[in-house]
Amino acid sequence: MNAPAHGPEPREPAPVLITEAAPSYEDQLAKRKRKYIIMMSFRIPCLILAGIFYQTWWLALALIAISIPLPWVAVLIANDRPPRKSEKVNRYQAEPTRIESSGHRVIDGG
Repeated sequence: MNAPAHGPEPREPAPVLITEAAPSYEDQLAKRKRKYIIMMSFRIPCLILAGIFYQTWWLALALIAISIPLPWVAVLIANDRPPRKSEKVNRYQAEPTRIESSGHRVIDGG
């Protein structure tokens, strides 16, 4: 018999997604949080740069003007879920049957 290996067993690779399934809620939430953090991380440098360039009033004003709507925009983008996919339903459609137009021979049995 082989002795059991010490330590954690190697994990199998993540399963391959072969369907058109939407990402899980946790994945969507993590992606939205990441977008929010990235957008909000631009606000503090804008305010610091506005303080550094206070003598160039138009540049400082522009940096402050950029930093003011950032929280609002970041919240809007972070709360926006991806759109639902419009799925085309494949439904069976039977061809309508036709009544034959050619004449039939009638055999009189009488």
